Amino acid sequence: MPSSLPRFVLLPLELQRRKQMPVWMGVPIEQIITHNLDKLFPGMEVVACHVFRVTRNADLEVQEDEADDLLQAIEQELRKRRFAGSVVRLEVHESMPDEIRQTLMAEMGLSNADVYPVVGLLGGRDLMALVDLPLPHLKDAPWKPVSHPRLRRLMESEYSTDEDFFALIRKQDLLVHHPYQSFSSSVQAFLQRAAQDPDVLTIKMTLYRTSGDSPIVDALIAAAENGKQVAVLVELKARFDEENNIQWARKLEQVGVHVVYGLVGLKTHTKLMLVVRQEGDRLRRYVHIGTGNYNPKTARLYTDLGLLTCREDLGADVTELFNALTGYSRQQTYRKLLVAPTNLRDRLLDLIHRERETARAGRHARIVAKMNALVDPPLIAALYEASQAGVQIDLIVRGICCLRPGLSGVSDRIRVISIVGRFLEHSRIFYFYNGGAEDVYIGSADWMPRNLDRRVEAVTPVDDRAIAKDLQEILGILLADNRQAWELQPDGSYRQRHPVSPDAVQSAQQILMDMARQS
Repeated sequence: MPSSLPRFVLLPLELQRRKQMPVWMGVPIEQIITHNLDKLFPGMEVVACHVFRVTRNADLEVQEDEADDLLQAIEQELRKRRFAGSVVRLEVHESMPDEIRQTLMAEMGLSNADVYPVVGLLGGRDLMALVDLPLPHLKDAPWKPVSHPRLRRLMESEYSTDEDFFALIRKQDLLVHHPYQSFSSSVQAFLQRAAQDPDVLTIKMTLYRTSGDSPIVDALIAAAENGKQVAVLVELKARFDEENNIQWARKLEQVGVHVVYGLVGLKTHTKLMLVVRQEGDRLRRYVHIGTGNYNPKTARLYTDLGLLTCREDLGADVTELFNALTGYSRQQTYRKLLVAPTNLRDRLLDLIHRERETARAGRHARIVAKMNALVDPPLIAALYEASQAGVQIDLIVRGICCLRPGLSGVSDRIRVISIVGRFLEHSRIFYFYNGGAEDVYIGSADWMPRNLDRRVEAVTPVDDRAIAKDLQEILGILLADNRQAWELQPDGSYRQRHPVSPDAVQSAQQILMDMARQS
């Protein structure tokens, strides 16, 4: 079925009224096709009809080191992807006879392990269309992000906001928490003001995914037109956003932005922005290090964190990382940043082992880590060892988790929850007790081999103690959730938490929305 056709077709209003159906009643298009096959195959006898769905490998086969023009090479691969990619999954309706199923498997070169019988509707993602139905009583109440309290005071100030935004960061690091706090009045506004500030000399940033009508790209173009040096690393291999990123890359190049495509063999997944500003007789570097993409649309749907700071050591690290990304250095050491694939894996293992040794010495040890996925075998093994040594470990893993908690003698002290609510949990926070001198990190990396070995990622320590406490509070609120939290069981199944009474409901995302309003 062509993707240009709607998946659900609204029935004529007259028919709906006659059958006393809701005015939004729709029918899956495959049912309409099934009931009209005689019109598609006139003069033929239709014996049976079965629905199936094919998923192809979406990875692009591009030899980066051999391509004369990487952008053109990826464009050519995109044209072939829809039908040339190898089939990796076949979904069939459960009613499909085995004879037809075997025929499809043979034609596509699949085994039984690649076939997934489905009860009901195939292609469940198309049900997202239901969200647009005019049924407000069945939806969450709309949420409008609020401005960070310090930024709200800045917006209301009678002084020059161009000057004050930088002064605010010089005074103290700033942590923003999306979508509770506004992306447009924080990260986006910072970039827009940097693009217009006559004292800003240079802007560098990474773009992994951004929105179709991106104010981020518009700000970068404005900065280049204002005579600033602008360098942008556009990740052309961001899966399913390749075509979008190619368009942005061309648009940026046309106005004189220095566009680079990263390092051969590595995806650049890190979320970084660097602004260099002339202040008197010195240059000062301002950086943003985030957990999410520079995308105003997903910033309203995904929970993410961003740190705005002008700390010298972080500014120097981010500068050197950009030099590595643009091919001007082969940096292997950093002052503060944990960078993949350079030192992130080893540093994470060191932090886990430190807690393990603390526990072995009979002292309190604790790890709390929040991420999208936990897959990496060495890190999982290290967590098992830490648990056996006596470290109390809490993991908030929204997606796939290959660690099994609560196994006797292996992971007794490990608990894992996944929070599935109105917002997609996307932020990464790592906490280590460190004998009371607590260490907190945020960044772009999940604990997966691809993030640690095959992507450029950046994780930063949070040195501002007030912000570190804020992050610990966020973790505590998430761990106490008894409404959207699902606990991973030793057998790999999940069990949803339930409050003992309506008055005892602890919904983390609702609590964080309430806190943002009250701020």
